[in-house]
Amino acid sequence: MSTDPAPANANPNPNPSASGGPPLPLSLRGVGKRYGSVTALDDVSLDIAEGEVVGLLGHNGAGKTTLMSLVAGLLRPDAGEIEVLGVSPVREPRRARLGLGLAPQELGVYPPLTVRQNLRFFAELAGLRRREAERRIEEAAAPLGLTDLLERRVGRLSGGEQRRVHTAMALLHRPRLLLLDEPTAGVDVETRARLIAHVRELAAAGTAVCYSTHYLGEVEDLGASAAVLDHGRLVARGTVTDLVRDHGEGAVELTFSGAPPPLRVPWPVTRADGTLRVHAREPHLAAPEVLAALGDSLPRLVNLRVLRPSLETVFLALTGQRPEAGAETGAPGATAAAAGPDDGRGDGPTPPAGRTVEAGRHG
Repeated sequence: MSTDPAPANANPNPNPSASGGPPLPLSLRGVGKRYGSVTALDDVSLDIAEGEVVGLLGHNGAGKTTLMSLVAGLLRPDAGEIEVLGVSPVREPRRARLGLGLAPQELGVYPPLTVRQNLRFFAELAGLRRREAERRIEEAAAPLGLTDLLERRVGRLSGGEQRRVHTAMALLHRPRLLLLDEPTAGVDVETRARLIAHVRELAAAGTAVCYSTHYLGEVEDLGASAAVLDHGRLVARGTVTDLVRDHGEGAVELTFSGAPPPLRVPWPVTRADGTLRVHAREPHLAAPEVLAALGDSLPRLVNLRVLRPSLETVFLALTGQRPEAGAETGAPGATAAAAGPDDGRGDGPTPPAGRTVEAGRHG
């Protein structure tokens, strides 16, 4: 949603940059932010070009929401410089906000009002007059599947439908920079598909998009590049192909009932959260030898995953952890096992006395 009222004919475009070209939709240089003794962002530099979608990845607390709040002018950085279309949200917050739209994690809808009334309210905040506001409402509603819902009260909509209304609010003034903070968290499959498709359309038309998500598969679905935050630092930035080439590492991941056993294999082995990971360039070829090396510990093996180099293995290599529990990492792998109760780890069904063998998504 637009973060500040603005006249309808205001021009958010600043003068061309000193280099002679137009300013980037978003540029951060050495940005830092602390909350007391906690460092939320540490020396973060990031550019987003016109028509580019950047998937902002990281665990809860990595700094994703803080970064977006700083860009939107809702917080002030403790260090560094931020420019939105060449304008500082610190020195000229009103002018900077004219060019961006923000859909934060928390829904900002008014349940007693209809969808149209919600959208009209935010259109007026953006400075759109009635006729133009109605045109923009129809324009924002159509691709998000809201046209037939415009006269319904938002409080009577499903969670996914409310999320679509929330996102439409950020689009009414046609921002050149769109900030979406976990826009598909907890939504249904239809809503996710609609949002992904519309973000791709916006990028194709030239909108720059910063898209925070825990769902790694969405980055590929969006055709996005990726920026990985870990404990407030930007630890990687690039296309998925480049990140997989530079950081992706295959692994055989083993989970046991009880403590993991010692394992003697010709590949590096790490332990994290009770799981063994055997790091191998071709993990599908290493898996048989890994199983053979378990010996008497084999009956305690309850889950085995073969992770070929992919965005998930990049995330593992850079942060030392898997994505948040429940986060999708792409198309599900093939599973061979009897169905069993979910053990709550987010690894899928785990039979009490069986073993699950899962092939991770290919990179």
